[in-house]
Amino acid sequence: MEVNNTDMQGDHCGPDRPAHPGIFPTGEAGKSEHKPAERSVDFPVSVVLPAGGTGERTGLQTPKQFCSFLGRPLISYTIQAFERVSWIQCIVVVVAKENMDLMTDIIQRFQHRKVRVVPGGSTRHRSICNGVLALGEGDGEEQSPAADRPKVVIIHDAVRPFVEEDFLYKIAMAAKEHGAAGAIRPLVSTVIATTSEGYLDHSLERAKYRASEMPQGFTYDVIYQAYQRCTESDFEFGTECLHLALQYCGTNAKLIQGPPTLWKVTYKRDLAAAESIIKETLSQSACIITGGSAHAATLADGLQKAAEGLHMELDVIQDLMGENTGYLLKEWNFIQISVNRSGLSEVEDLLKDLEAVNRALLHPPVIIWVHLRASDEPSISGTVAEPAAIMDLASAAKLRNVLLYGIQVHQSKDTERWERSVLKVAEITSALIRERSPALVGQLLQA
Repeated sequence: MEVNNTDMQGDHCGPDRPAHPGIFPTGEAGKSEHKPAERSVDFPVSVVLPAGGTGERTGLQTPKQFCSFLGRPLISYTIQAFERVSWIQCIVVVVAKENMDLMTDIIQRFQHRKVRVVPGGSTRHRSICNGVLALGEGDGEEQSPAADRPKVVIIHDAVRPFVEEDFLYKIAMAAKEHGAAGAIRPLVSTVIATTSEGYLDHSLERAKYRASEMPQGFTYDVIYQAYQRCTESDFEFGTECLHLALQYCGTNAKLIQGPPTLWKVTYKRDLAAAESIIKETLSQSACIITGGSAHAATLADGLQKAAEGLHMELDVIQDLMGENTGYLLKEWNFIQISVNRSGLSEVEDLLKDLEAVNRALLHPPVIIWVHLRASDEPSISGTVAEPAAIMDLASAAKLRNVLLYGIQVHQSKDTERWERSVLKVAEITSALIRERSPALVGQLLQA
């Protein structure tokens, strides 16, 4: 869809798509581990997420909003993006009636806290209208008092998971001031009109037009009245909420240039791109736990230096006690270095710590057990007990959505050989964290 009286779909696939979000929310639902500048919003804001699409363009049987990667459906990532914003009070998800139970299960499984599910309609506008009405309902189907309704309603697509708080703030404030506001992006392709016979009729001057994107924001009264006054034709064939606000309420929306991260998951390849972005976000850092061992600290120091060339930030700590317990809530990757064969007990303790803070709820944490073998210690690769033990522990961890891998490294007295081993450990560790491959879970790799 376009802004200047030309109606087209806003899910274009431009050269800047997919774009990596500056900060993608990876924290617990309802909480934010990233602390951007505090935003002051002194009026109630709620969200409507239309999620009733069938996903025909993905070519998949499952609607795209319910397609899963990294153990979670796409819509859960989008909900999380809004749920972590403290000043958003309520999120209404509108789904097809046959998917009500599925959506309810997703909310319960991933412990989303601000969400209400309502049945959608036969078209996009009917579904959004149902969501708006739900925000205004009192005890029954009557409209609640104005004081109980949100001042601003943000409408966003359930399949656009990479929306950031800073931009939501701009939309909310502009909507409050102007009555309506919406995201726009430059057109990346020339728009043409065709004749009924399939010939070129005319083209539009691309510089004068913009693609309309989501999110869009409205004062509750504007979007409510727009849907009360619009025609059956609007409900049946329309797609642009900003147009309804202008045509039926005289509200001219403030248009705000949006970031390239607002792209919409439309095709099957977009699901793979979204998964890749989330994996990259989760793999930017890791925490090395040495257990207080001097030998482990030496290896950790070498890994920290090698990681600089692999674009990964590594923090080194002795244990997860005291102030270091904060890593359990902010980190997704842990490297446990052990210098003896009983080191798996340290991994077991780490698994218990992660379970205690429910860290594996939204994303699978990665634990890499690095067994630092002394020069005079026989290799455990030739024994049965240790590889079997890590495989059993990894299988149990996987059931709790934790990915456990193992690496064995020989502590050589030869400096050059030792440096090569450290670099190899760093490379293997980086690859395991970035790929998060279930196929290698429980494997004891040699460095």
